[in-house]
Amino acid sequence: MNKINIRLAFLFSIFFITSCAYEPIFSQKNYNIILDKLTFSGDESINSVIKKQLSLFKKVEDGEDKFSQPKADDTAKSYSVNIYSELNEVIVSKDTKGDPQKFEKIVKIILKVFHNKKIVLDKELENRYVYNNDSDKFKLEQSEKIIIENLSQNITSEIISSIINIDDS
Repeated sequence: MNKINIRLAFLFSIFFITSCAYEPIFSQKNYNIILDKLTFSGDESINSVIKKQLSLFKKVEDGEDKFSQPKADDTAKSYSVNIYSELNEVIVSKDTKGDPQKFEKIVKIILKVFHNKKIVLDKELENRYVYNNDSDKFKLEQSEKIIIENLSQNITSEIISSIINIDDS
């Protein structure tokens, strides 16, 4: 019994010593991009999530918090970004009474990126999620808010990756 405890203690100590080195994807690296101007239209809930994440790359205006300024050097390219967002809900399936059983949320983004007043990226992004209906409407509404936020965050990651990789294409 004592040998098992020693082995378990050794195993747990190895596990904690070699734990993963988690880092947020876009927070620490220097991507040499600055977003001068962000323009949003369309769905407000989607736009607020995107705006929050893109603020990491936004140019700091006078009077704003200087600590949130992007880490970019003199070679950083500045871009203006126009985003149109759209949220759709589709009934995927119904039960025998005709009541919806499954829904699909579709988040669609039209992205236009400008550099020196010229379009350098014109892209359409779409993300979908199918989920079950719930008899508790409050719980369903809360689930839908989380789904919309997750879809928006995924699309924002695609937006950032697309902007970072503009020069690669």
